[in-house]
Amino acid sequence: MATILLVEDNEMNRDMLSRRLERRGYEVIVAVDGEDGVARAAADRPDLVVMDMSLPGIDGWEATRQLKAAPETSAIPVLALTAHAMAGDRELAFQAGCDDFDTKPVDLPRLLEKIAALLPGGPP
Repeated sequence: MATILLVEDNEMNRDMLSRRLERRGYEVIVAVDGEDGVARAAADRPDLVVMDMSLPGIDGWEATRQLKAAPETSAIPVLALTAHAMAGDRELAFQAGCDDFDTKPVDLPRLLEKIAALLPGGPP
């Protein structure tokens, strides 16, 4: 079973996404901000991080840079999830080290495809 770390500060989004991912067979770990996300990734070594980019404290951009800079977490794929759909935001996510990018509101079938593509071995 693949483990996904969901870094999301909005409780409603976090609960909805974690339930939907668990129903698809993923184990989900949650973090409520960027600092917690970096710590959980280092401690739990998930197969994938779904990273909200607008987070309190350390935002998703900086949290991703920290994950990619640390040897123990640099190989974990990061999927940016953001309401920022402005021109250039996708490029900024890739520059921060994200492996893919998706927008909110969440289109679950599209998000699941992107998650499966980033996971070693594909979907559960």
